Amino acid sequence: QVQFVESGGDLVQPGGSLRLSCAASGFTFSSAAMSWYRQGPGKERELVATITSTGVNINYADSVKGRFTISRDNAKRTVYLQINSLKAEDTAVYYCNNPYRLYTWGQGTQVTVSS
Repeated sequence: QVQFVESGGDLVQPGGSLRLSCAASGFTFSSAAMSWYRQGPGKERELVATITSTGVNINYADSVKGRFTISRDNAKRTVYLQINSLKAEDTAVYYCNNPYRLYTWGQGTQVTVSS
Protein backbone atom coordinates (compact mmCIF):
# COMPACT_ATOMS: atom_id res chain seq x y z
CA GLN A 1 0.00 0.00 0.00
CA VAL A 2 1.06 3.57 -0.52
CA GLN A 3 2.79 5.18 2.42
CA PHE A 4 4.39 8.54 3.07
CA VAL A 5 6.65 9.21 6.06
CA GLU A 6 7.44 12.86 6.56
CA SER A 7 10.17 14.05 8.91
CA GLY A 8 12.40 16.98 9.74
CA GLY A 9 9.93 19.37 11.28
CA ASP A 10 10.91 21.32 14.37
CA LEU A 11 10.43 24.47 16.41
CA VAL A 12 12.58 27.18 14.87
CA GLN A 13 13.02 30.91 15.25
CA PRO A 14 11.99 33.31 12.50
CA GLY A 15 14.67 33.47 9.86
CA GLY A 16 15.77 29.92 10.51
CA SER A 17 15.97 26.99 8.13
CA LEU A 18 14.79 23.40 8.00
CA ARG A 19 15.06 20.50 5.61
CA LEU A 20 12.02 18.27 5.43
CA SER A 21 12.10 14.75 4.05
CA CYS A 22 9.36 12.47 2.77
CA ALA A 23 10.01 8.80 2.19
CA ALA A 24 7.48 7.21 -0.15
CA SER A 25 6.59 3.59 -0.83
CA GLY A 26 3.94 1.51 -2.54
CA PHE A 27 4.03 3.07 -6.00
CA THR A 28 6.53 3.75 -8.79
CA PHE A 29 8.16 6.78 -7.23
CA SER A 30 10.61 7.44 -10.07
CA SER A 31 7.71 7.94 -12.50
CA ALA A 32 5.61 10.12 -10.26
CA ALA A 33 5.42 13.84 -9.77
CA MET A 34 5.54 14.77 -6.11
CA SER A 35 4.29 17.74 -4.15
CA TRP A 36 4.60 19.22 -0.72
CA TYR A 37 1.52 20.57 0.99
CA ARG A 38 0.95 22.30 4.29
CA GLN A 39 -1.92 22.92 6.64
CA GLY A 40 -1.64 25.77 9.08
CA PRO A 41 -3.75 26.10 12.23
CA GLY A 42 -7.33 26.77 11.29
CA LYS A 43 -6.51 26.72 7.58
CA GLU A 44 -7.15 24.39 4.70
CA ARG A 45 -4.37 22.28 3.27
CA GLU A 46 -2.51 24.14 0.52
CA LEU A 47 -0.11 23.16 -2.22
CA VAL A 48 3.40 24.47 -1.60
CA ALA A 49 5.66 22.98 -4.28
CA THR A 50 5.65 20.38 -7.05
CA ILE A 51 8.47 18.56 -8.79
CA THR A 52 8.13 16.33 -11.84
CA SER A 53 9.41 12.76 -11.90
CA THR A 54 12.77 13.73 -13.37
CA GLY A 55 13.09 16.94 -11.41
CA VAL A 56 13.24 19.03 -14.54
CA ASN A 57 10.11 21.05 -13.86
CA ILE A 58 9.37 22.64 -10.50
CA ASN A 59 6.63 24.97 -9.35
CA TYR A 60 6.09 26.88 -6.13
CA ALA A 61 3.25 28.72 -4.48
CA ASP A 62 3.81 32.47 -4.66
CA SER A 63 4.00 32.65 -0.88
CA VAL A 64 7.13 30.49 -0.75
CA LYS A 65 9.00 31.38 -3.94
CA GLY A 66 12.61 32.24 -3.26
CA ARG A 67 12.57 30.64 0.18
CA PHE A 68 11.57 27.02 -0.41
CA THR A 69 13.39 24.49 -2.59
CA ILE A 70 11.92 21.13 -3.53
CA SER A 71 14.17 18.29 -4.67
CA ARG A 72 14.08 14.52 -4.94
CA ASP A 73 16.27 11.45 -4.89
CA ASN A 74 14.60 8.71 -6.90
CA ALA A 75 17.11 6.10 -5.75
CA LYS A 76 16.04 6.77 -2.16
CA ARG A 77 12.37 7.26 -3.03
CA THR A 78 12.52 10.51 -1.10
CA VAL A 79 11.41 14.06 -1.77
CA TYR A 80 12.85 16.99 0.15
CA LEU A 81 11.81 20.51 1.01
CA GLN A 82 14.49 22.99 2.01
CA ILE A 83 12.89 25.89 3.85
CA ASN A 84 14.85 29.07 4.43
CA SER A 85 14.01 32.44 5.96
CA LEU A 86 11.18 30.90 7.93
CA LYS A 87 8.28 33.14 8.90
CA ALA A 88 5.58 32.72 11.51
CA GLU A 89 3.06 32.14 8.73
CA ASP A 90 5.01 29.06 7.65
CA THR A 91 3.86 27.34 10.83
CA ALA A 92 1.96 24.27 9.67
CA VAL A 93 1.96 20.53 9.34
CA TYR A 94 3.76 19.64 6.13
CA TYR A 95 2.79 16.67 3.98
CA CYS A 96 3.90 15.13 0.71
CA ASN A 97 1.81 13.34 -1.88
CA ASN A 98 1.44 12.63 -5.57
CA PRO A 99 -0.55 15.61 -6.87
CA TYR A 100 -2.42 13.58 -9.49
CA ARG A 101 -3.39 10.56 -7.40
CA LEU A 102 -3.62 12.09 -3.90
CA TYR A 103 -3.05 8.89 -2.03
CA THR A 104 -3.84 8.51 1.66
CA TRP A 105 -1.98 11.21 3.57
CA GLY A 106 0.89 10.48 5.90
CA GLN A 107 1.13 11.84 9.42
CA GLY A 108 2.94 14.95 8.29
CA THR A 109 5.72 16.79 10.08
CA GLN A 110 5.12 19.82 12.27
CA VAL A 111 6.97 23.05 11.55
CA THR A 112 6.55 25.74 14.17
CA VAL A 113 8.12 29.15 13.69
CA SER A 114 8.25 31.18 16.86
CA SER A 115 10.64 33.30 18.85
